[in-house]
Amino acid sequence: MYKFLVTGGAGFNGGNFCHYMVNKYPDDVFVCLDALTYAGNMETLAPILDKPNFSFVHGNICDRELVFSLFEREKFDFVVNFAAESHVDRSIENPRIFLETNILGTQTLMDACRKYGIRRYHQVSTDEVYGDLPLDRPDLFFTEETPIRTSSPYSASKAGADLLVMAYHRTFGLPVTVSRCSNNYGPYHFPEKLIPLVIKKALADEPIPVYGNGANVRDWLHVHDHCTAIDCILRKGRDGEVYNIGGHNEKSNLEVVRTILHALGKPESLITFVKDRAGHDLRYAMDPTKIMTELGWKPQYTFETGIGPTIQWNLDHQDWLANIISGEYLRFMEKNYRRN
Repeated sequence: MYKFLVTGGAGFNGGNFCHYMVNKYPDDVFVCLDALTYAGNMETLAPILDKPNFSFVHGNICDRELVFSLFEREKFDFVVNFAAESHVDRSIENPRIFLETNILGTQTLMDACRKYGIRRYHQVSTDEVYGDLPLDRPDLFFTEETPIRTSSPYSASKAGADLLVMAYHRTFGLPVTVSRCSNNYGPYHFPEKLIPLVIKKALADEPIPVYGNGANVRDWLHVHDHCTAIDCILRKGRDGEVYNIGGHNEKSNLEVVRTILHALGKPESLITFVKDRAGHDLRYAMDPTKIMTELGWKPQYTFETGIGPTIQWNLDHQDWLANIISGEYLRFMEKNYRRN
């Protein structure tokens, strides 16, 4: 039996990971620590709250006293850190909180790991630490050796955390791994992200905001495949290694929007181009060769097989969507997605 701490487990990626692990490993114990900020939602965890191998703790990873007391009490074997401020637009509006949570929070967790001992600390990172790739070079991909070249306060904070994690491994011998994943989609996705936002707007026949001309390209990975990849790294990964996670599912933002509109039977006239994001990355594309060849991981979904069930999940869970939309979220949307 192993005991896991999953931070940020009430968010999109962390919540899906909790669902996956709690159900796959009924003999292991999982503790979720989440501050329940705007993107954290207890309703995401509702299906597993009564599971005997799962428990929830409300708290912030920056709260050193809370984190250390939790480690002392629970004696964790593994720590998986999903906890992060993660929306690029929000980082442009307020960079400081991203540095506090994403870097100092990571330090707090690793200090606790050093004091109390763990089998592995895993840092969940992002492809955005690599910057971007040109649209006219489809032959180029991010590898684990690609230099870090951040474009936003968000990606800079995640890169800083990654570097800190690797420094703790080299300086203190802390057993760590880092994963950098491409854009995720799937169930329980907070509605300011592209795919759930488009679904929500299309269902209401509202204008759908698309940055710039919509040509920016992302490599889309179903969140289930992200969960299986992290599980694989925890069980088989080598200490001190970075693993890129991606599925070679590159789509422009405009392609994604049109795919959803077509699936819902909605007109493309709903598309509304808005002022482009400052420092907007052109293209992300991950090379997952390392995790595939060394650890034997491979994705289950293509974008074509994953987007349909994702749309259907949103259609079937309108109550979940309605319950998490707050006044704060609506004010943020109005400020950041105005028409040109």
